Amino acid sequence: MSVENQSKAPSFFDALIPLVSLVIMLSASVTYFADNSSYGPNQIALLFAMGIAIIIGLKNGYTWLSIEKAIIHGISISLGAILILLTVGALIGTWLLSGTVPTMIYFGLQIIDPSWFYAAACVVCGIVAMSIGSSWTTAATVGVAFIGIANGFEMSTSITAGAVISGAYFGDKLSPLSETTNLAPAVAGSELFAHIRYMLWTTIPSISIALVLFLIIGFNHSAGDSANTEAIETLSNTLISTFNISVLNLIPLAILLFLAYKKVPAFPAVAIGAIIGGIWAAVFQQELILTMATAGLSQTKAFITVIWTAFFDGVVVNTGNDEIDELLSRGGMSSMLNTIWLVMCALSFGAVLEHLGMLKKFVESILSAAKSTGSLIASTVATCIGTNLITADQYMSIVMPGRMYKEEYERRGLHPTVLSRTLEDSGTITSPLIPWNTCGAFMFAALALTSYDYILYCFFNLINPIMAIIYGYLGYNIKKITDVD
Repeated sequence: MSVENQSKAPSFFDALIPLVSLVIMLSASVTYFADNSSYGPNQIALLFAMGIAIIIGLKNGYTWLSIEKAIIHGISISLGAILILLTVGALIGTWLLSGTVPTMIYFGLQIIDPSWFYAAACVVCGIVAMSIGSSWTTAATVGVAFIGIANGFEMSTSITAGAVISGAYFGDKLSPLSETTNLAPAVAGSELFAHIRYMLWTTIPSISIALVLFLIIGFNHSAGDSANTEAIETLSNTLISTFNISVLNLIPLAILLFLAYKKVPAFPAVAIGAIIGGIWAAVFQQELILTMATAGLSQTKAFITVIWTAFFDGVVVNTGNDEIDELLSRGGMSSMLNTIWLVMCALSFGAVLEHLGMLKKFVESILSAAKSTGSLIASTVATCIGTNLITADQYMSIVMPGRMYKEEYERRGLHPTVLSRTLEDSGTITSPLIPWNTCGAFMFAALALTSYDYILYCFFNLINPIMAIIYGYLGYNIKKITDVD
């Protein structure tokens, strides 16, 4: 018998120690480092918590070699997301340089009123995400523009990010093109369109409440404030004087949305979008490129160095206004490296806990207390959120609880769509609210705000899991296997 086969399952106390340690260290990270906690302190907390789990695993008879293999496997799962993160960084850089994002900001300032700005951001992002099936692409393109518009209106970027994420995840959740929308019914054993139709019962009330809240907040904003008008005018004039603003600058966005709609995978689609952005910069922003280039370079060298730099290190714009410079100076693959570090640490921690059987032990303890349908659904929601916290991956938060609860739902006579809907109502929706989750890290990198800033304003993402639990306890619209479609 091998040494690995002699390993024993962890006790509930064993499983609890790394989780409690992580919570304590992450709380300390936020307390001592505040907004800078995602720039290293959270990563160290994850690594220390992983170290505690490894010590417990070694005590239970696991070998270092098997744990190391689990870590490597856990990181390998994130490679696809890492590639997308890098290309999104390049895309933001070239789209800023090409004038695509500045043009979206400029036109947004002209047509959107502050009183319904937050609700408009939510609705627009919802429509785009539903059309292309990607919350990430929506946030990195349209979402970035709305953050810029919010700066122009002198409105809260935190609330704006909450509106963008609420809309993006609403649209993603109901899109048949979305990976998670296809994954949930596949794991639960339900049919895709039956799953989408069934989700409407919890999703529509949740987004409706969210929109009402965004409207209330927006109406309380002083639209006629002279300071706001002056800020909008300043930003608009700066954009016109710095960039060549034109409707033609929106063509890269149209091409990217078309590629996404045609189901071109995210990595090549975003990469193509970034390349087109570089080409558009060379054609439409020649004057800007020459002002950004090092003095003494020929025109050809200037174009090559500035556009090349936009891919790997973003752009730095000098307008004389520090706030506007901060808004327009972003992007590049290098801007995503801290996020990638966070993702790798989080997935390593999750991989160790899964390999050592700690996550399974934790879930089994929860399941033993789920006696009624309401408590079963509440347990599923808690497990999905817990998996998001521990494994830092929204796909794992669908697959693992789906596998663990599938037989229990069948045993209780519940239709597979009940499980698939619950997986999405909790696993998919809560992923961007967790700073070290791949989705939370992505939103931080794309919107330049941490989830600590926007979490309280992601009304849809907060309401939807609660709605699922309420339906469960009330027995409202809980489909049985014997029910006829």
